[in-house]
This record gives sequence, structure tokens and C-alpha cells, in this order.
Amino acid sequence: MENLQTIKNMENQNQNQNQNQNQNQIVLQAKNLCKSFVIGKEQVKVLQNISLQLFSGESLAITGASGSGKSTLLHLLGGLDKADSGEVLLINKNLQTLNDTDLSLWRNQNLGFIYQFHHLLPELSAEENVAMPLLIRRIQKSEALKKSREILAAVGLAKRLKHRPSELSGGERQRAAIARAMVNEPKCILADEPTGNLDSKTANIIFDLLLQQTQQRKMSLIIVTHDERLATKTDRQFCL
Repeated sequence: MENLQTIKNMENQNQNQNQNQNQNQIVLQAKNLCKSFVIGKEQVKVLQNISLQLFSGESLAITGASGSGKSTLLHLLGGLDKADSGEVLLINKNLQTLNDTDLSLWRNQNLGFIYQFHHLLPELSAEENVAMPLLIRRIQKSEALKKSREILAAVGLAKRLKHRPSELSGGERQRAAIARAMVNEPKCILADEPTGNLDSKTANIIFDLLLQQTQQRKMSLIIVTHDERLATKTDRQFCL
């Protein structure tokens, strides 16, 4: 298990071990990220000088105790929050320098998000929920629904297309959330405790499904998890 606070030394080792990898293969990169919050009268430093690189097709797990900054780091990497200092580069674009419109567009094209709670829209069917990112991109509805059905079938929900979230089990809802994150064919998936709300058996199945689907589609993956046993299934593991 590696420590992100000393990641500079680790990155040097990784570069020596991966001499065949070049800058064109870096999907997501953080440089000296710092983030703090004001709680009452006290300023709490959550992240200090965090640097990491994520390569094309690679899976990376971030673990750590509650309050260590795992979700905060993921939000910074996904452009959902801004760092006090440092840079986040997604496909060589600095997210810190983009305006809200350009950032939303770049995020929609290149990132998929999965959370502990599925955040599916309750009034929509599974296929409609999964098609939503495509509809936001103004893809024709018939084409969006076709892609939605294809990817739902890939995650084992071919017989649940018309079901609303309330009619799906917890594992099925997370399968739909995975499908929604991947339907845009993003370069990278960011997953924040995607199995944290599931029982151990279902968590294993969903975790393996996520790894399998991202590998097959050559997507990079960063997953935040408190379960170190599951984390060891990824290519690299970092601990905050």
C-alpha cells in the first residue's frame, strides 16, 4: 500500500518501471494538489501536495480512514471542486483553467461518475436513466436508447430495461449506475465507494463487474473504497 503524501518518490519509481509508457498515455494527472476547509474558526488541511498519474486502461484504488480526504481528492480529480493550489489535467487539459461551460462539456465527454448511492432518477426506467448522459450531449433519443440497451445488457440488466429504480435490487441499481457512467465511452471512470451500500457478496460481484467492464472497454478507473481486500484487485493501490 502506497502513501499519497509521499507520492512524488513513488511516481519516480513508477516511471522507471514503466519506461515504455509515454505522456500520450496519461489520462488523468494531479500535480501538488492542496485543499483545506474552514470548520468553525479552524482551518483544516485535508490534502497537502498530492500528485499522481493515471495511465490509459489502468485501475487504481484509493483507501484510507474516514475523514482522510478520499472523496475530496476524487472530487478534485473530477473537476467537481477546485483545489486551493495545484493542477488537475484531464487528457492534457488543466481543469482549473476551464470556465463552467467548458468544464461541464469536457467532463461529460471524458469522465464517468459512480457513487455509493446510485442517484438514478426515480421517475425514469433503467434504459432512460442510462441514456441521460447521451441526451445531455444532444444525441438523438432513438440512438441514445439503443446504446443504453446495449450497455445494460453488458452489465446483466437486459431483462430490466423498463424497470424503475424502485423495482430494482440494490445490486441492480448499481449495475445501472455503472452502465450510465460508461454509456458515453469516457476515458476514465471515477467511483466513490460504489459498493459501500451493498452486502459483502453483492459488493464483490459489483466490484468485479466494474473492473471487467472498464478493462474490456479500455477505460481507466479510479475507485475510492474503505475495503482494502477489494482494493487489492486493482492495478495499483494508494492510501491516504
